[in-house]
Amino acid sequence: MRSYESLNPITLVIMSDAKTRLAISALAIVTFIHALGANAVRNLFGWPGFIAITLVLVGLNLWAFLATKPVQFRWYRIPKSLWLFIGLCLISIAWSAYRFETALGAAAQILTTILALSMAFVLTWPELIRALGTALRYLLGLSLVFELFVSVFIGERILPFWMDRPAKVSPLLWWSRDLLFEGGPIQGILGSSVMLGFLALLGLIVFGIQLAGRSIRPFQGVTWLAISVLCLALTRPATVIIALAFVLVALGFALWGRTVKPESRRPMYITAGSIAVVSVPMVWLLRDQILGLFGKSSDLTGRIDIWDAVTHLAEQRPVFGWGWVSYWPTWVEPFKDLYTRNGLPVPHAHNAWLDVWLQLGVVGVVIFALLVGLTLWRSWFRAIDRPQRYPGEILPYAASTLLPLLVLVALIVQSMSESRMLSEGGWLLLAILAMKTKTDYAVPSTSGDEPIPAWRDVPLR
Repeated sequence: MRSYESLNPITLVIMSDAKTRLAISALAIVTFIHALGANAVRNLFGWPGFIAITLVLVGLNLWAFLATKPVQFRWYRIPKSLWLFIGLCLISIAWSAYRFETALGAAAQILTTILALSMAFVLTWPELIRALGTALRYLLGLSLVFELFVSVFIGERILPFWMDRPAKVSPLLWWSRDLLFEGGPIQGILGSSVMLGFLALLGLIVFGIQLAGRSIRPFQGVTWLAISVLCLALTRPATVIIALAFVLVALGFALWGRTVKPESRRPMYITAGSIAVVSVPMVWLLRDQILGLFGKSSDLTGRIDIWDAVTHLAEQRPVFGWGWVSYWPTWVEPFKDLYTRNGLPVPHAHNAWLDVWLQLGVVGVVIFALLVGLTLWRSWFRAIDRPQRYPGEILPYAASTLLPLLVLVALIVQSMSESRMLSEGGWLLLAILAMKTKTDYAVPSTSGDEPIPAWRDVPLR
């Protein structure tokens, strides 16, 4: 084996660059695991450990950004709606009813956006998809192993490691309820069946795209698709199953859009509009029967009562809201006594749009709608427009260009019953897609999706 001293300077530079990309990919995977599995990190290390790890990851991502100096980065190319939303979160300290908590919430939003900015500009599309897929494998796989360990070796419900067991335990506090051998619903390392189910949905999207694009081996792709289906079956969250239906509809229309020329897409849009006009009132009229199929009550497990309480509070400050906090600080008013479920105050509105209205008012809702809507618009055309490097060039469609659209549709549908899109993994994905769909126009190779080599296959010569 040759020593480093025997290599010429050019070879050393190439080796250094390859090792840097390897380190950046590993950092991206850890960042995704930390953000998407934030509940698991807190259950293991508590809030102090979670905050410390977050600060370390922010520092490392800033290092990656400064080390690579991405040529496509320009401050003015970041979506203005993203700037406006972050700015509104920050300046809401001025009129907030809980200024210290708003400062903390704005800082958390800014730190998560810094992670998203670094990942959006430093990672290529193939690297981003691979990092997200690897992170999901860890989170889904470890969730099944965790539940199996609890059922086999512990044999009873457990609380997070940092929490002392109170005299009366709320059902919402259990990390695992030891339900694996009973068929679920399991909660995994995240301690939430809804959150684990949503990760399973993301897994179906990412692993399906990787399998279709031949960026992973068929056996590996089919195995992880099966694990995603298993996790979805063992969690069975109604909101995630509904999101899956919307994702499949979006996929169908995207594939339809790829088969017709841009000037011939009017029938497709008319069909989509007709389905929306008919299905929305039908779903509302049949909501009791539909929810009954999933074993849910007509009040959406108490969500309607939460929405009523939030709406009443938001109407008191409708224009600019009460001040940004993201997760509700349930130790201060008005959140302390706003709504209690199973003996605990709820930490969010269970609807991202209501949460934005409550915290940032109508102004915040308009800006947030622009951010989500414009990102969806760009994602849609990235999915259906034929890639080209110059006018007249014909390149094959790539499965990977469907990822922004399908992930964003899943986030939007989830935002109707959860507020996860406003924080941690949800906000990280939204901010990454908002920036990357606007600034990274890289097209696939002439053969479609490029196979992504495994870490061990990255050339160092």
